[in-house]
Amino acid sequence: MTGCTDADGTGPTSRICFSQRLRLHYVDWGNPDAPPLVLLHGARDHCRNWDWVAAALRRDFHVIAPDLRGHGDSAWPSDGQYTMAAYIYDLAQLIHQQGLAPTAIVAHSLGGNIALRYAGIYPEKVSALVAIEGLGPPPRVLRERAGRRIAERMQGWIDEQRAMSGRLPRRYPTIADAFRRMQEENRRLSPEQLRHLTQHGVNQNEDGTYSWKFDNYVRVWPPYDMTTPDVEELWSRIACKTLLVCGRESWASNPAEDGRLRHFRNAEVLAVDGAGHWVHHDRLTLFLEEIRRFL
Repeated sequence: MTGCTDADGTGPTSRICFSQRLRLHYVDWGNPDAPPLVLLHGARDHCRNWDWVAAALRRDFHVIAPDLRGHGDSAWPSDGQYTMAAYIYDLAQLIHQQGLAPTAIVAHSLGGNIALRYAGIYPEKVSALVAIEGLGPPPRVLRERAGRRIAERMQGWIDEQRAMSGRLPRRYPTIADAFRRMQEENRRLSPEQLRHLTQHGVNQNEDGTYSWKFDNYVRVWPPYDMTTPDVEELWSRIACKTLLVCGRESWASNPAEDGRLRHFRNAEVLAVDGAGHWVHHDRLTLFLEEIRRFL
């Protein structure tokens, strides 16, 4: 396992930007004269999950890793709403404000979904794109959702929102207890990975306990979104070379097998043995080799 800092012990610098009045956090790994590379994390995660990847690539790229709204050290919207349009706007603002375009993007899960849509909206602003299981739910799940009428979807969303309003963030007596909870979620993570991700993923409460940094409302998916044909149209507009990564032991389906690859102009699929949903953690060395080859 590689470390998360250079030999001199330096890590990233924390910075702040604003989007729709929200105070958003990102880390900057320096080397501003190098080509830009944006790293986008997934749901209920945080920007420091990329530290091993960023440390390995920082000499070749100007690496920037944001915390999505409601995640990590970024602010939570007061209305508890997390739409794809808002996530995409935040990414657009970061790239615009920091003058990063055209930029390469490596993104995981929710971050991949955001990045793929952004690259379809602004094809000229993305130079290369790697999406780790970022295409969203498999087609089978989307067909099931499409079978639900809008009234049913709205009722379900209202029930979820109401239930979430009474759900308090889980509190752990110690960081070690939070560590064990994360270990239950992903048995493939090494103790070093678990410690790092847990330390950067919790805040200490006033009573001394610890809670995860993400807003519980990020668990609730909005009752409506872009239609499947709309998303597929955005995928078809992506002009840059694209690498779609999936783990062979993940719940997500392989886009080369489920038909979604056909919507891309210039994409290849990398299916990784011995990896689940977090390919960049489960097979870090192989992932870095493939990223270097691709970028």
